[in-house]
Amino acid sequence: MKFTEEHEWLRVEGDEVVVGITTHAAEQLGDVVFVELPEEGAEVTKDDEIVVIESVKAASDILAPLDGEITEVNEALVDEPGKVNDDPEGDAWFFKMKVEDLSVMDELMDEAAYKAFIA
Repeated sequence: MKFTEEHEWLRVEGDEVVVGITTHAAEQLGDVVFVELPEEGAEVTKDDEIVVIESVKAASDILAPLDGEITEVNEALVDEPGKVNDDPEGDAWFFKMKVEDLSVMDELMDEAAYKAFIA
C-alpha cells in the first residue's frame, strides 16, 4: 500500500487503484455518520474534492489522490458509514479508479514513511 499526506491509502488491484482513508484518519474523525461517494465513470483530477465524509466531530473532504476515472464505489458505506471506523484499511474502501500510469504511485509514501509522517 501507498499513502498520501491527506491520510489516504492506495492499493493496486489488477489495473485499478483502490482508495480509502487510513486508520489514523478514521481515529481522528471519530464516529463516521455519513459518506457521500463520487459517481462511477467520473473523470477526476488529482486534488479534486470527490468524497464527503462526516463524523460526530467534523466534516471532511477526501481528495482524488491521482488523475483517473472512478470505476467502482463502495455503496455499503452509504448505508453503513460506521464501517469506516471498523475496517478503514480493508472493507471500508471508498472507490476504485483506473489511472493511465501506475508509476505515479512511486511518488507516494510507503508504510514506513507514512508512520514517520504521523508520528
